[in-house]
Amino acid sequence: MNAIIALCHFCEFHGPSVLFCTQAFHCEAHNPLNEACTSALECGACIKRNSTHFASDTHESSSSQDSWVSSRSTQCEACKSLDHTHAGYISIDRDAHISYYSNRSPEQPELYSVVRQACVRSLSCEVCPGREGPMFFGEESSGYVFTHTFFLKDAQSRGFQRWYSIIAVMKDRIYLVNSWPFLVSHFRELIDELQAKANAVYDTEHAESIQKGRQHIQPSANGYLVAPGIAPDIFRRQRGGNKTYRGIADLLADKDLFATLHQRFSWMLKACGNRITEKLLEGPPKEELLTDLETTKDEDHQDVNAHQEDIAVGDSSGPVFTSLRHILKVLGSHKFHLLAYHVIQGNQVIVRGKDRKTVESILNCLKILIPIGCCSCVPYSTEYMDSWRCNFLGLSSAVEIPPHVLSSDLFVLLDVISPLERVSENSISDEQRSEADDFQGYGFDICGNENTKDPSILQKVEEGLENENISDAVFDQLLLCLKEEWMDKVKVIFKFARSGHSTKEDKEKLLRILGAKPEDEIVLKFWMTGLNKQYRSHLLTCSSSGSSS
Repeated sequence: MNAIIALCHFCEFHGPSVLFCTQAFHCEAHNPLNEACTSALECGACIKRNSTHFASDTHESSSSQDSWVSSRSTQCEACKSLDHTHAGYISIDRDAHISYYSNRSPEQPELYSVVRQACVRSLSCEVCPGREGPMFFGEESSGYVFTHTFFLKDAQSRGFQRWYSIIAVMKDRIYLVNSWPFLVSHFRELIDELQAKANAVYDTEHAESIQKGRQHIQPSANGYLVAPGIAPDIFRRQRGGNKTYRGIADLLADKDLFATLHQRFSWMLKACGNRITEKLLEGPPKEELLTDLETTKDEDHQDVNAHQEDIAVGDSSGPVFTSLRHILKVLGSHKFHLLAYHVIQGNQVIVRGKDRKTVESILNCLKILIPIGCCSCVPYSTEYMDSWRCNFLGLSSAVEIPPHVLSSDLFVLLDVISPLERVSENSISDEQRSEADDFQGYGFDICGNENTKDPSILQKVEEGLENENISDAVFDQLLLCLKEEWMDKVKVIFKFARSGHSTKEDKEKLLRILGAKPEDEIVLKFWMTGLNKQYRSHLLTCSSSGSSS
């Protein structure tokens, strides 16, 4: 965790001060993907980094810390921790190439300013109810702070207690907030240990004072705690006899206190960093992406065969359609609605015409209405192919449709009539002609029937197309979201159908929960064929495991 943990103290004479802090240093030269260097003890950059810490503290005259360390020389023992000649503590994480360094203050002067400001605010400006407990404050410019304030008993201090805080400072607000339960738990655990040691020393000193017959401190008329015959100002300067002040190590009677704090702070930085890590979490993959590869292979195979068979068939110089909205404007709402209805239902869509590019462009635009896994397309052929072979079929204008297909309701046929073949009754209106651009003079005949109510998704698609305030780019995103929404419904239906015996009432209840109507059931069953094979296998496996358990 890129943070600094520090122990702070509030002195009655010198105010808030930073006693001891621990920070982590990451080896910038280390490449985690380089297996040649597996240990921080073998990394030259780590060795140089770690040796610099001790060199900078051993030779104070050449250290940048002297400027602010010397300014604290007038402070009392209670405001100090390690001696100036102490090199600090360092722990090395060999696997992660991270060194944890502890000393009186941060290594960099700019960080000392940040920690110092956090110390002042935690012990003077920011106060929680009862004065003891956790708090959070900060801003982006100076960093965010988690602090836990607490008191330690001291028989030689005014009020018999001293005020401390443990702070964690970092720039990442979200990370620090998410680490709140972890920090509260382990800060509180450490504070309890410190308070237990302080209580033991306090009880011992108090018992000794009673045995020696020392005068007890009693409250004066103005509310101050004083000893008889001693003025409050003199008492402040002569607490504990000749020993005016004492540090926290003496207060707890623990000469290894700072070594212990280094271990605890270093562990907290490491454990908190390992507890919350950034990972790339991917949601359910889009069916468009999952089925694109395998469907594209099938389509390419079909397209190649069709092109090889009809390479000399058809005129490729005709105009093309660029979008669904383009088709709607040229064909009109009725013809477009009939085409879209059969596309979404899974019926065979046949486009017949002389101009090959025009026929293919219509099929390409209509295919985006359904998942790519549901599309089986032969873009242009000189013979009719059954619906089980393809649901999108482009035909030459000379191809005849078999009678059994024409007598069925499960198909729609669009004839594109080139200008030379155009008959007057099939001509487009003047209003359409002004919007048709390159399709002026073309005619469009359509043959097909609707045998059910309009599916819900078709209604939403047509509403989006007819809304002139929605641009083509926004409509593309709208259509993408609609398809993903309905594919999610399809997945639920697919797993429900294979989860065991279910009644008609169960199915109707599930459709209501999914927000689907009875006329949408055909669409859901057809779109079920567009599920990716691997995902379909995964759902079947999950269903089998669930039923067996």
